[in-house]
Amino acid sequence: MDFIVIIAQELNIKPSQVEKTINLLDEGNTIPFIARYRKEVTGNLNEEELRHIEERIAYLRNLQERKEHIIKSIEEQGKMTEELKAKIVKTVKLQELEDLYLPYKQKKNTRASIAKEKGLTPVADLLVDEKSKKEDIDRESVKYINPEKQVNTPEDVINGAKDIVAERISENIKVRNFLRDTVAKEGRVTSTASDKEAKTNYEIYYNYNESFSSLPPHRVLAINRGNKEKHLKVSIDIDEEKTLMKLKNVFGYRGDVEYFTEALQDGFKRLLWPSIEREMRKQKTEEAEKQAIEVFSKNLKSLLLLPPVKGHRVLGIDPGFRTGCKIAAVDETGKLLGTATIYPHPPQSKKEDAKKIVVEFIKVNNIKFIAVGNGTACRETEAFLAETMDLFPPGTAFTIVSEAGASVYSASPLAKDEFPDMDVSIRGAVSIARRLQDPLAELVKIEPKAIGVGMYQHDVDQKELTRVLGNVVESVVNEVGVNLNTASPSLLEYVSGMNSKLAKNIVLYRQKKGEFKNREELLEVSGLGEKTFTQCSGFMRILDGENPLDNTPVHPESYGAVKALFHKLGLDILDLKTKSKWKDIRSSIEKLSVKELIKELNIGELTLQDILEALKKPGRDVREDIPKPIFRTDILTMEQLKPGMTLKGTVRNVIDFGAFVDLGVKRDGLIHISQMGERYIKHPLEVLSVGQVVEVKVLDVDIDRGRISLSLI
Repeated sequence: MDFIVIIAQELNIKPSQVEKTINLLDEGNTIPFIARYRKEVTGNLNEEELRHIEERIAYLRNLQERKEHIIKSIEEQGKMTEELKAKIVKTVKLQELEDLYLPYKQKKNTRASIAKEKGLTPVADLLVDEKSKKEDIDRESVKYINPEKQVNTPEDVINGAKDIVAERISENIKVRNFLRDTVAKEGRVTSTASDKEAKTNYEIYYNYNESFSSLPPHRVLAINRGNKEKHLKVSIDIDEEKTLMKLKNVFGYRGDVEYFTEALQDGFKRLLWPSIEREMRKQKTEEAEKQAIEVFSKNLKSLLLLPPVKGHRVLGIDPGFRTGCKIAAVDETGKLLGTATIYPHPPQSKKEDAKKIVVEFIKVNNIKFIAVGNGTACRETEAFLAETMDLFPPGTAFTIVSEAGASVYSASPLAKDEFPDMDVSIRGAVSIARRLQDPLAELVKIEPKAIGVGMYQHDVDQKELTRVLGNVVESVVNEVGVNLNTASPSLLEYVSGMNSKLAKNIVLYRQKKGEFKNREELLEVSGLGEKTFTQCSGFMRILDGENPLDNTPVHPESYGAVKALFHKLGLDILDLKTKSKWKDIRSSIEKLSVKELIKELNIGELTLQDILEALKKPGRDVREDIPKPIFRTDILTMEQLKPGMTLKGTVRNVIDFGAFVDLGVKRDGLIHISQMGERYIKHPLEVLSVGQVVEVKVLDVDIDRGRISLSLI
């Protein structure tokens, strides 16, 4: 089996691209590094294609190992044939492989294996022979009566033979594939209540029935959760009578002896159907989980790429009622300036005292923006700020920040190390403030699945969820780049080639030796060798270092080419430090012939284009092009919303059937997928992403149920 050809066909790319990518991966290169700095080698494959290759080669290599084990096992049994071996070698799916192996898998004390030990296989062979008549089987069965083996009557012989036939039917590949196909085309998923009188969140599924093929992923996961919590009983239903008639033909039996029919019915109910039903439910669940994880990963990427609010001091507020609102002021770099607790809401209702504290905080610390967490008492805190706005310096504004996962960070060892003497809730306010300043730097401190931008994240395969979301974080961190002199260990460990130990060593080096002056200094960090340096250095940024190229995505291995380029232009690389000279640099670069430069600099075209793009705007943050968050100086209430109103909001979450939008009121509004445009939309992610600022129209406001229906303008 040629793995390379298989993967190339799946991606519609050249086999050489796959082969070279696999070689790079086997050499220990990371996906971000390959995607960015080995474009010539891979033929400019993107990260998605590279990860597909990585996952598929792992799957196919595992499949190969499984094949070798199965071939060895069957050969040791003396049952291997050339035909069977050819089928095993040819298969590219694990399920097909396991189907082939099923009749040869060693089983413990099944009814069929017991019957075989009693020597009843010849009778079973006779039973499946369509030429055999009932009287032939009855006459032959007498010969196999053996009281020593507890086979005392002809009925014992026949029953044992039927057990063998039942197992044969259940293990027949054609039969199993037919039944799978039947479920896929005609099956219906049914859920019923375990207790019809019980009041639960699953009442919509107490008497539910839907086609197996059309059951949407989010509904699969909802039903599964209800089943797991023992509120629902779930099954797959098919036309059993019709199916059994067809299975008889699929197995290849054309006779009419009732013994076979009985064996078929027994094999179906006892062995075949339970196995296939479990398998098909598992398949449906895996598909649903894959979809949920994909949605979650796309939402997470959008959230991580939210634009930072750089160069401003921020006041973070973690709202609350009884325990008060925790506030924390941070400077432009995220350093804590001060904390306090205010009680503007019931039961204390010390609104005037709260106003004085907030106003003083803002004035003393020169606060420009206020970040309010979107949890409990958010709406009330917004109203409080709007009421207090006249007392703030001109230009002060507030915005809502998702606090999902903030409590996880607050109680984490990382937060304890950073603020050992600080109350957990205050740490949450610090996190909220920093999220506004740099969402990526703060969110990497939290386990990805705790960030809460999806549905059913706790119901999916946790290992796979962790793996995929880790890939997303890694991808975004390396796409944005990391400030080597300010980045936390949490951020550094996601850089290509890094791990938690090396990340901590970088911070320790920084604390001992001071700021890094150049990328080469990384080689002085304990445990960081040449190989790791190659992987990580291009993604590390030094803002005011000795070499301005260290503040660009240009890899150190290309510095020689860049020096030659600047020499050709009659420019000095140090000119990159002077912002006023960037325009002249861009102008000079745009006049160059790329084809001539490729020859002169002995560099690949794709690499050269990336270098030229990086030099046009040194220090560029890819997040700069994304709209900034909406800042408010006033407040709306649900009561103020009326059908027909148009207003702007921020997308907080995208799910299978719609998107939730923060309008600045207590509840997020829902844009159902049907309200996202006139054209057919397969999934909301085609139109919207987390953090996107959108204009919406209010369709309906249900104050009693706290629901707002919106349409996208």
